[in-house]
Amino acid sequence: MPACNGFRRKFEALMPEFDVYTRQGCHLCEVLIEQLLELVGQTARLRIHDVDSSDDWQAHYGSLVPVVEYEGRQLCHYKLDAAAIRAALAGRP
Repeated sequence: MPACNGFRRKFEALMPEFDVYTRQGCHLCEVLIEQLLELVGQTARLRIHDVDSSDDWQAHYGSLVPVVEYEGRQLCHYKLDAAAIRAALAGRP
């Protein structure tokens, strides 16, 4: 089934990706990720980043986690903004 794997990789490369900035032990982070996964289902991928693994991320996001970004634009922090996520998935600003 190598052809299927190639198609799947191409399909996944076209999927929208959300960057989620979190930190270990953050209950709000866990809740937001759960809600975001439920909202986007199989229509998008999440890249989870631990802000404490980078001095730059810690300085930029440290007091705001969890933070969700899409294409470099911050959509929400502290709690999920479902309307902003849906708009991003629909291609609206």
